[in-house]
Amino acid sequence: MEIITTEKEFNETIAQGSVLVDMFATWCGPCKMLAPVLNDLADTYAGKVNIVKVDVDENPELAARFQVMSIPTLLFFKDGNLVETSLGFQSKAALSQKIEALL
Repeated sequence: MEIITTEKEFNETIAQGSVLVDMFATWCGPCKMLAPVLNDLADTYAGKVNIVKVDVDENPELAARFQVMSIPTLLFFKDGNLVETSLGFQSKAALSQKIEALL
């Protein structure tokens, strides 16, 4: 799973297709719990949905742009448009439903 490090890279990543962005921090417990779920989903939806991570401590401008006040925050994009935001830990089944809605 790719970690986005710049705003330019972020904008290019979300521009086309279905993208799930995990806004996280390395010190966040729930973020660490979510990581293996997202890795499984990245394998399951490879070629259909791009799942990427953004470290909010390293990219505060992106966190501010999407008003991320708590982490993990998951941002769902379709062709550059934000279509859904989810806060906190999510089960694989719940995230699969949200990803299916993106397709």
